[in-house]
Amino acid sequence: MSTILFEVKGNIGFITLNRPEKLNAFNREMALLLQEKLDECNNSKEVRCVYLTGSGKGFCAGQDLAEVSDSREMNIILREQFNPIVSKIRKLEKPVIAAINGVAAGAGANIALCCDIIVATASASFIQAFSKIGLIPDSGGTFMLPRLIGWQKASALMMTGDKVNADEAERLGMIYKVFADDVFDMEAKKLAATLAAMPTRGLWFTKQALNWALSHTWYEQLSNEDKLQQRAADTCDFKEGVQAFLEKRKPVFKGE
Repeated sequence: MSTILFEVKGNIGFITLNRPEKLNAFNREMALLLQEKLDECNNSKEVRCVYLTGSGKGFCAGQDLAEVSDSREMNIILREQFNPIVSKIRKLEKPVIAAINGVAAGAGANIALCCDIIVATASASFIQAFSKIGLIPDSGGTFMLPRLIGWQKASALMMTGDKVNADEAERLGMIYKVFADDVFDMEAKKLAATLAAMPTRGLWFTKQALNWALSHTWYEQLSNEDKLQQRAADTCDFKEGVQAFLEKRKPVFKGE
């Protein structure tokens, strides 16, 4: 059975981490396959939104420690597996939804934090588990988490390894929204369908603006917004949006 399940349906690329017996902990095969599917979604004209989730009871328990025995292997895992994954998510030219269906721990939690929109089932939880085994948070966690919830809270969660339930994660601003377990699948996919029907290029330019804002000044950001807005205004979807507004009808966007 493949460690990654993948299908395209309704302009959504559904990627499912599929090692349920290990709470979808990453081995090398799964990490490389995920990279492959992220690239496939980015290059596909059909895919206009990516939906990342896990099979079974968990989203992802991070790295499978059975594959780690020394520091050299950890170095390879970061350089060839996790760093490329989170980089591809931030560079992917379509919105990426992380649908957290259970525990998200270690690198699994931080991969989720790199996605554009995170939704979780009410029974989900997030754990910066690295300190429990003497490691530091990786996969972009030390960059993303303080920016989402603030320095003090992020520092405490990283050092203590405390579990954060879904409701608390939403309150802190770590995630977008929590859905009750019995409606989670329906509501999360409804959100993906909404994004897949929106002006895809405009969403990509928004994502670029957010990426840029993480490391540039206010005035540099204003200049970048100007450039990106001009590119957005040149899209077919912008013209359709304006025309639909003037004609008082619902726009039909094509992601072009």
